[in-house]
Amino acid sequence: MTTLTTLGKVWDRVDALSRLCRDDTVPVGDITFDSLDSVRIAQEPHPLRPTAQQHICNRLGVPAQYLRRCPVELQQENLNYWIEKEKNDELFFRFDGDEVRAIFTPRYIPVDNFEVMERLDSLGYGPGTEVQCSLDAEFLSVSIPDSRKTFAINGDRITPGISISNSEVGLSSLRIAAFFLRLVCTNGLITRQAIGAAYRHVSTKIFTEFPSIMGSISNGLAQHADRFRISTESSVDNPEATLKSFSRQFGLSEFEQKALTWAWPQEAGSTMFSVIQTFTRAAQMPGLNAESTYRLQRVGGDILAMVKAPTGKAYAKSH
Repeated sequence: MTTLTTLGKVWDRVDALSRLCRDDTVPVGDITFDSLDSVRIAQEPHPLRPTAQQHICNRLGVPAQYLRRCPVELQQENLNYWIEKEKNDELFFRFDGDEVRAIFTPRYIPVDNFEVMERLDSLGYGPGTEVQCSLDAEFLSVSIPDSRKTFAINGDRITPGISISNSEVGLSSLRIAAFFLRLVCTNGLITRQAIGAAYRHVSTKIFTEFPSIMGSISNGLAQHADRFRISTESSVDNPEATLKSFSRQFGLSEFEQKALTWAWPQEAGSTMFSVIQTFTRAAQMPGLNAESTYRLQRVGGDILAMVKAPTGKAYAKSH
């Protein structure tokens, strides 16, 4: 769920989440498994978080869904057989206390959330800066609205800005994109990649280019006002069917689809603007993790990018 807060409070939360975090390069010969839930490093047991479980399954080429259906003995046999086939001599482990939160190859160069926060501070975004933020142990999305550039669409005030997202456990690249905050309900929308930037965590190039990327995105914000206006003029024959169609198209999870059902009565209407705002409103449903919140805001941005000027026909029909 997204909340409006300040960068100072985000700093405090980032600090609290990282307090017990550490990294280590582990020799493959020291790795054995008790099950999919537990790995031993030099005989010391460590719980594997779900993301780390997925990482090791992907790395070893064993489907995670298959292993989760297997008895513990078969999980152990599969994992210990395939870890012996690992081509790297070492693997990069990220810990939170005793728990393993992520597993990568040695090429992985992490970009930690505190590094993102430090760079924002160096660019003049101080602790009192108001932001919209979604943050948990696996994902960070922080969006900074610029009230000086607020515009109105049919009386609806929208403030553009910048969105930065990052995952310390590999759920996403470090991304910078344009952001739009609808002031009446604090719905946030993040634009598609076309005017943003993304970097895999094998490079720190993003930090040297951070200021220029932020500037280029900021300069391109105005072009989206027209798309918002057009979305209010684009009729939809069956908006609820259109929501389901987009939900399938973007591969939303079952819980994210429930969020759409929760959001629709609050944004119901017969235009693309209502459809888009349903996705961004869904990002505010209590119980969503930070990654799902970000995904729903991004889908709203992707749909906005599809909007075209009306041609006399409804934009979307029942599916």
